[in-house]
Amino acid sequence: MTRNILIVEDNQVDRTRLEKLLGTAGYIVSTVTDGEQAIASVKRNKPDAILMDVNMPGMDGFAATRALRGDADTKDIPVVLVTAKDQKADKAWGQMLGAKGYITKPYTDEQVLSQVRAL
Repeated sequence: MTRNILIVEDNQVDRTRLEKLLGTAGYIVSTVTDGEQAIASVKRNKPDAILMDVNMPGMDGFAATRALRGDADTKDIPVVLVTAKDQKADKAWGQMLGAKGYITKPYTDEQVLSQVRAL
């Protein structure tokens, strides 16, 4: 069962919204603000799932997802991309990188919760 979730989001409003939503739903939530922090946090804390923004300063969500998939210790942790990028090519690229889900902004609370429950 998915219990511990890492939120990777550079926008404070989006980060706080996801943190409150998942916390209220009973999940244990931690947050970071970029791809480099995400990789360090995942290696240290081994969350059950990751909600990953794509557009972030430094290492973006696509690059961080690729790095996590390429590491034997983190390759099985499901990543759901949460992004304003809603082109078919972006979704296809996310799938190719191994993302288990793709949520486009703006999203509803139910979209997020259903994706997390599906993991």
